[in-house]
Amino acid sequence: MRKHGVPPGVVVYNAYIDGLLKGRNSQKAIEVFQRMKRDKCQPSTDTYTMMINLYGKASQSSMAIKVFNAMKTEKCRPNICTYTALINAFAREGFCEKAEEVFEELQEAGLEPDVYTYNALMEAYSRAGFPHGTSEIFSLMQHMGCEPDRASYNIMVDAFGRAGLNEDAETVFEELKRQGIKPTMKSHMLLLSAHSKSGNIQKCEDIINQMLKSGLKPDTFVLNSLLNAYGKAGQFSKMESVLELMENGPFEADISTYNILINIYGRAGFFSRMEELFQSLVWKKMKADVVTWTSRIGAYSRKKKYSKCLEIFEEMVDSGCCPDGGTARVLLSSCSSDEEVEEVSVIIRTMHKDVKTVLSA
Repeated sequence: MRKHGVPPGVVVYNAYIDGLLKGRNSQKAIEVFQRMKRDKCQPSTDTYTMMINLYGKASQSSMAIKVFNAMKTEKCRPNICTYTALINAFAREGFCEKAEEVFEELQEAGLEPDVYTYNALMEAYSRAGFPHGTSEIFSLMQHMGCEPDRASYNIMVDAFGRAGLNEDAETVFEELKRQGIKPTMKSHMLLLSAHSKSGNIQKCEDIINQMLKSGLKPDTFVLNSLLNAYGKAGQFSKMESVLELMENGPFEADISTYNILINIYGRAGFFSRMEELFQSLVWKKMKADVVTWTSRIGAYSRKKKYSKCLEIFEEMVDSGCCPDGGTARVLLSSCSSDEEVEEVSVIIRTMHKDVKTVLSA
């Protein structure tokens, strides 16, 4: 169309942006959106909603709200999908108060929240660490005649699990089944994760047995959660058995698997096994990430082995892995004198002068 002097219309642009988003090419989608505006083609509600979704999934709620405000400036009316996308954007970052404000605004605009809107608001409170806030939204949804779906119950299980309220998470899971909704792999994983964090081995094993009876096959995430549970309970032989199963079975170990192992052995003071696992990443063709390096530094930091921590930190930077706030904190905790604290501070700032200082993270 452009070759014949006819600029694309909003339908064409929307289809193009939608295709790019489905292909996970967010940067190109942003460029097309900007070109659309340069061509003086007025974006529609669907266009703005897609862009808000894009920024929300990238945890860039500040950009999402910027697009939303631009939409209103252009007199383009948001619909329920637009508001839900914006609530989701704030939910991903745990900004429950901002999500609540958007929820109230959509009601003032005369729109009726649907199950997706309620779920988004529940997720906001869950990620902010307010499980009872999540529960209140769940109750409000039922009171308003909106039927909770499987995702609603999963969010509740996750909210209680994140807060360590495992009995409440279990109660919601059972209620899910009583309502005639079949738990999915994700439902089981969320409950497993809750019990894994508390080190409740029996519960974790029971959940996996339930999954098998339901015809669900444990995946890498499930086995990682079981690894974590065994590790926290100090059952290292069982942990190694799960690792062996993963290395020889259909579900391959991933970098999260080794991060769990390195962290657990490091905390237990088994440095030789920790280092053995770290070195094995090379021939397993896995690249250590910031969690891997930070866990390794943390192990020596707890023993105040300052020189070793500094050595690993330098290896980390040389490998091209950028430290974050957690890395800086464990490195600083290895210091035993003001001189060492000053040295670490200078090194971090010098090595990362081209990025935001990790010390302020």
